[in-house]
Amino acid sequence: MKNLILLAAGLSLLTTSTLRAQGLGNSPYSALGLGEILPATNVANIGMGGVGVSYASPFYLNSQNPALLARRTRFTIFEIGLLGQQKTISQLVQNEPLTQRDFGANLSYLALAFPLSSRWNTAISLRPYSYVDYKTRTYGKIPGTIYETQFDYSGKGALNRASISNGVRLGKNIYLGADASFIFGNISSSSDAQVLINSSSDLVTSRVNRVNYSDIVWNLGAAWRPTLGKNYALNIGATFAPKSNLSGTETDVYQQLTASGGSVVSGSDTLRSNSDGRVPLPQHIQFGITLEKNNQLAIGVEAGMQSWSQFRTITDQPGNLRDAFHSSVGVEFTPKPTSTRYRDLITYRAGFQYNQLPYQVQGVQLKDVNGSLGFSIPVGAYFVNHINLAFVAGQRGVLTGAQIRERYFKVAVGFSLNDWWFRKTVID
Repeated sequence: MKNLILLAAGLSLLTTSTLRAQGLGNSPYSALGLGEILPATNVANIGMGGVGVSYASPFYLNSQNPALLARRTRFTIFEIGLLGQQKTISQLVQNEPLTQRDFGANLSYLALAFPLSSRWNTAISLRPYSYVDYKTRTYGKIPGTIYETQFDYSGKGALNRASISNGVRLGKNIYLGADASFIFGNISSSSDAQVLINSSSDLVTSRVNRVNYSDIVWNLGAAWRPTLGKNYALNIGATFAPKSNLSGTETDVYQQLTASGGSVVSGSDTLRSNSDGRVPLPQHIQFGITLEKNNQLAIGVEAGMQSWSQFRTITDQPGNLRDAFHSSVGVEFTPKPTSTRYRDLITYRAGFQYNQLPYQVQGVQLKDVNGSLGFSIPVGAYFVNHINLAFVAGQRGVLTGAQIRERYFKVAVGFSLNDWWFRKTVID
């Protein structure tokens, strides 16, 4: 157990130091809103289509519904997840498709959960909330002249979420939970405009914007698990994140640069310097139902909605987003969970998602469709620890009009390490 924890900790440090700057590859749509919002799914849930609001296995940590923490056993569990993504981005330019390929990887989450009593479990975790990573270029023409213009847009940054969650079991099969998360981070963006006359002497007008965010947000969860006969149970779960606000400080600067070296050739014009503001985070509602058979088979269906049409920027401008909707179906199967044979304890998963994204292009709301496969390999003494793997392939957007089509393939790797921690030693 000690060696497994040291291995996982080493991987987390290595991943944090070497991959944090890469993000998950170029994503033009991350320029909108607060960037690309990452769901709070662990690797085991990713493999079954993201199902986790209504289902939690006692062998893995669930971060989607805090109420289901109370379904944990008396084991303390430490989990780490890594995520990599290969993406092909395409867009029609003058009726010809232009394509770009990107790869990125990053630390997905760190989490630790432990029991406070037989009915109460708590967890602490750190994971990305959103990321911004884009770089695009467009060309235009000055009316009445022969000169062309070049516009470059880029952005980098991320928001992170540090959470403490608690789940309590009331009676035999009712669960309630809540988590408080501190969201923090910054997002920087720049817009450069240049008249293409002489590349060696052209001047670039650049606008640089940086916003630092921080605040506390809440998420509430509930679950009900009635039994259906001797072997089956029905899991019904829901979560509700109320509308909240992120505090932020913004700095917005105009400056003139040389095209060749990028050095400043004139004094900066500061529009805002550490100006305070607030950004609304819209409410998020999720609901799901899962049918379970004795920790052997689970089939779940879930859906959720987040009102991103309420989003406004830190300067109180409309975010031009639409309400997002997501749905998923997933299945998990373990041949014989009570067996002592190794191959009977390998868990297999599959899932499918259909999502309506908050982004719109020319009045058309983008859709994301993907499928996933996953499995968990037991390791260590008594096979209570697992290496989790998940693979996701999907597409968002289509190759029509001004839409950007993104075809992606994700690989997620996670470690679930269980042990008897914080247990009083008994001398007989």
